[in-house]
Amino acid sequence: MEMFKIGCHLSASNGFAAMGRQAIAIGANTFQFFTRNPRGGTAKPLDEADCAAYNTLAAENNFAPAVAHAPYTVNCCSQKEETRKFAIETIADDLRRLEYVPGNYYNFHPGSHVGQGEQVGMEQIAFALNSTLTKEQKTIVLLETMAGKGTEVGASFEQIRQIIDMVEMSDKLGVCLDTCHVFDGGYDIVSKLDDVLERFDKVIGLDRLKAVHMNDSMFGFESHKDRHAKIGEGHLTLDGIVRIINHPALRELPFVLETPNDIDGYAAEIKLLKSLRK
Repeated sequence: MEMFKIGCHLSASNGFAAMGRQAIAIGANTFQFFTRNPRGGTAKPLDEADCAAYNTLAAENNFAPAVAHAPYTVNCCSQKEETRKFAIETIADDLRRLEYVPGNYYNFHPGSHVGQGEQVGMEQIAFALNSTLTKEQKTIVLLETMAGKGTEVGASFEQIRQIIDMVEMSDKLGVCLDTCHVFDGGYDIVSKLDDVLERFDKVIGLDRLKAVHMNDSMFGFESHKDRHAKIGEGHLTLDGIVRIINHPALRELPFVLETPNDIDGYAAEIKLLKSLRK
C-alpha cells in the first residue's frame, strides 16, 4: 500500500522545523500553514537555518509536499488597484521565500471580482500570475476550487481552466480541490464522485490536481456557503469521505484537513482517516 499523505493546518509562528516536528507528533506527513497573518500584514523575517533544518527533517521522514496558503486578503481581481497591487507583491514575496523550502505548493483563493464580472476577474488573476511566476521557481502554485459565495471566481472547473489558459508559465500551476467548496459549489462528490472527477479531467486535467483540502460541509450541496465541518459531522457523510480518500484518482495526493479543530482534534481526525484507508 502506498503512503497515505495526510496532514492538517498548523501555526507557522515557531517556524518550519517546529511545524514538521508537530506534524510527526500527530501522525501527519504533510501540513499546511499561512505564509503570514491570514488577514494581512508582513511576513516574519526568513530564518534560513530553520528552512534548512526543515528540509532535512522532511527528507528524513519522507514528507509529502507541504502547502503554503496565501493570506485571505490576497484578492487578485479586486476592483481596487491598490488591493490588486498588494496581491501581486504578496504572491511574489511568498514565492521568493518558498524557494528556501523547494518542491512544495503555494495555494491561494483566486479572488472575488466584486461586480466587475467573471471575465474581467479571470483576466486580472491571470495578470497577477503572469507578473509573479518565474521559470526558476520550484514551487507549484495551486488555484483552489471555491464555493461560489458572492462574486468568487473559481467555483467552476471551466473558470479555473480559463485562468490556466491565460497564464504563460502554466507548467507552474496546479489545482487544490477543496471538498467542502466543490460540494457547496454544486459538484456532487458524495453520490457522483466518479462523474465529478471525470468532468474535472475533461475540463482541467487530473494531472493538474496536486492536493486536496479534506473538509466536511456544514451547509451542504449547492449551498454556496463555504462553512467547513469536522470529518463525519457534515453533509459529505463519513461514507462519502471514505470514498474520496480511497478513490484511485485521489488517493495518492496530499490530503490537508482544514476542519474547525484544535491540534488534538486534528490528531484524532488523522487517526480516523488512516483507519478508513483501504
